[in-house]
Amino acid sequence: MNLHDWIDELCDVLDVDVEVDEGLLLDLARVSAHQVQHTSAPITTFLLGYAAGASDADPSEMEALAAKATALAEQWERPAGAPDPEVDGVEVEVPDDRGVDHSTDVFEDA
Repeated sequence: MNLHDWIDELCDVLDVDVEVDEGLLLDLARVSAHQVQHTSAPITTFLLGYAAGASDADPSEMEALAAKATALAEQWERPAGAPDPEVDGVEVEVPDDRGVDHSTDVFEDA
């Protein structure tokens, strides 16, 4: 199975009918991972998709949103010597809260 097959199957499972420009998403993820932090890649692409969906963006608007996100990532300046937890081998402990029910959590807007 290749990436395009995976995307097709995932869209079926998630019940979404959308054309995915995997090259655009992969390019954005790569720039974000290298310029910001390795773990920013999936969050960046998720937020791009969310923004595109919220604005009902067509393919050219999606490209424009991706260009804005890419430009931000390209100009992002990590503090000198700041470790990237995934790249520099620094262990970052992330608590496992899969057993915690967050359905009643309340978050305040900043």
